[in-house]
Amino acid sequence: MCSIFGIFGLQPGDDVATLRRQSLELSQRQRHRGPDWSGIHHDAGAILVHERLAIVDPAGGSQPLRSADGAQVLAVNGEIYNHRELKAELREDYAFQTGSDCEVINALYREDAPASFLNRLNGIFAFALWDAARRRVLIARDPIGVVPLYWGHDREGRLCVASEMKALAPVCADVAQFPPGHWYEWSVDDDGRARGELQRYYERPWRDYAAVEGVRVPAQELREAFEAAVHRQLMTDVPYGVLLSGGLDSSLVAAVAARYARRRIEDDDASEAWWPRLHSFAIGLEGSPDLAAAEVAAKMLGTVHHGFTYTLQEGLDALPEVVRHIETYDVTTIRASTPMYLLARRIKAMGVKMVLSGEGSDEIFGGYLYFHKAPDAREFHEELVRKLDALHNYDCLRANKSMMAWGVEPRVPFLDREFLDVAMRMDAAHKMVRRGDTGPQRMEKGVLREAFDGYLPESILWRQKEQFSDGVGYGWIDGLKAHAEGQVSDRELAAADRRFPVNPPQTKEAYHYRTLFEQFYPGAACAETVPGGKSIACSSPAAIAWDASFAAMADPSGRAVAGVHAQALGSP
Repeated sequence: MCSIFGIFGLQPGDDVATLRRQSLELSQRQRHRGPDWSGIHHDAGAILVHERLAIVDPAGGSQPLRSADGAQVLAVNGEIYNHRELKAELREDYAFQTGSDCEVINALYREDAPASFLNRLNGIFAFALWDAARRRVLIARDPIGVVPLYWGHDREGRLCVASEMKALAPVCADVAQFPPGHWYEWSVDDDGRARGELQRYYERPWRDYAAVEGVRVPAQELREAFEAAVHRQLMTDVPYGVLLSGGLDSSLVAAVAARYARRRIEDDDASEAWWPRLHSFAIGLEGSPDLAAAEVAAKMLGTVHHGFTYTLQEGLDALPEVVRHIETYDVTTIRASTPMYLLARRIKAMGVKMVLSGEGSDEIFGGYLYFHKAPDAREFHEELVRKLDALHNYDCLRANKSMMAWGVEPRVPFLDREFLDVAMRMDAAHKMVRRGDTGPQRMEKGVLREAFDGYLPESILWRQKEQFSDGVGYGWIDGLKAHAEGQVSDRELAAADRRFPVNPPQTKEAYHYRTLFEQFYPGAACAETVPGGKSIACSSPAAIAWDASFAAMADPSGRAVAGVHAQALGSP
């Protein structure tokens, strides 16, 4: 995973040399994402800059990736897990210039329409492909938005794209997120007029509950689909590991990865892996629940485990840099990003460049505790779809930007395209919590736990959901609140809507984060890239409709959902 930066729509009178230098300077703002090498392409119509984190084909594969005839120039941030299958399916010969998994996009572009070939990619990606002959650029982002992408226009109206907002904020007054699951084709005609079209390519039948009602997915099929997803995502030529909090999701990822770690994925498991020992990583305050649970899981799985501690002061000291890197003022995201950011630095110091993580499971299986209140399967399913649509603003953003701040690539098997199609075509009736008086007892994500019976110790397999920011140690959230009390006065909070008319903060903690965000990203456009400014699970319209008491909860900590915790079910 890397970073990209591009300017498109250059005109004959433009000072290309100055724009090239400016592009390099702006791209440097996101070089933490790609510290291994830099590449640039420029011509009369476009400039593309790439900062590379070498994961596949580290000796080659530098970008931008040019076709042999120079007709296409491609800058990609991401991984294409099925690149070998796609290469084998090409109808025409294509002269590949590198061993990069991403170069197949150039070949597919020549053979097929964007909507068609984008739906064949299984991976996480954001890219800009410049077709110099047609003076046309194709921009696209992966279906869920695991990889970040921003766009806007500079003062001269030229189209700009970048992996992170920090590279565009200085030059684009209209900076915004590029929507996941979409592609945009933009060109300039001979008269200098720009034309663009944004289209959604990722549409799945399971978005409509009517398409999944009554569908049962056998436990074996669910398990095998997830095993295949983890296996695919072990594609790497560099040392890697797994994030292991000791909760269900990260432990399942680690358990499956441990089964495949000894063989090399890139040659169909024919040879021994270059790094056959699986390393796992966890972080928390001294005595945190996650550290203890991770030790249990690691011992059972046989990973080489590394549990790190941090202090409250170390976390507080990191807050400004965390906000600068993750580009949000969302309370839950910052709480969880800070320990993850500190962990990424430790992982980087050990020479590891890629990790597997457990994001996405809660959005697929209804793991958040307010799902206990869902009145029926239809509403449960519709809320899952809404959560998946918003994931790029929260957990995906946190995992990607926190880890990539130190050049560590996170991969998320639960959000694998093929696994999603299996897990989401299941009737949500099978995902719902069931109570003793209406059927067998089942806690949240029971269908997932049952599918992996025997994979993990019972204490891990049936451990109740806890937010990452809670699991690293309850003193962490309490310390953040106390710190904010000393930074923000009552008077400042009372006038928050005047200082911050876009998404005014409701608590002192939120106000403090908003102040930090404004230092790096001033202006309404930057503020509007953060939806609402608080990812309080219980404040979703569905949650409030299910239980009106959720509307009064201003604290996004899982502990705030006390009533749901009290009613949580044990193992069946």
